[in-house]
Amino acid sequence: MKKIASFTVNHIDLLPGIYVSRMDTIGNEVLTTYDLRFKRPNMEPVMNTAEIHTIEHIAATFLRNHPIFADETIYFGPMGCRTGFYLILKGERSSKDIVPLITELFQFVADFSGEVPGASARDCGNYLDMNLPMAKYEAKKYVDNVLHNITDAHLNYPN
Repeated sequence: MKKIASFTVNHIDLLPGIYVSRMDTIGNEVLTTYDLRFKRPNMEPVMNTAEIHTIEHIAATFLRNHPIFADETIYFGPMGCRTGFYLILKGERSSKDIVPLITELFQFVADFSGEVPGASARDCGNYLDMNLPMAKYEAKKYVDNVLHNITDAHLNYPN
């Protein structure tokens, strides 16, 4: 089988950051998939499912209620390797173009208090697997260590 695009990325040199993973044209629309990389692959511990799950609930709710990006948001969810998330937005934007949105998003997660959206047996298939304190920790770390100090090395995939 032919390798899919995400398996051709050099994960040895990949830094935490924001990357355009792919752009797909569907009809007249371009959908851009972003790699929101929290962890350096194979170099640092991955996130646990509880914080990933919590971030997913908060971030997806935030994006789908965002005053500008609500109608542009197609998908937000975790990577299977647990080193980050994928975000799919309608439109053709560079990774640099969405730094303000991603900073706003993860600052919101870092500052979040209260009940996690959809964290109930009625609304979620695994609602007990949540960890808000660790979700906030991971979001704050991403904002402080990556987004506030972002460079081209954190916006463009390594060769």
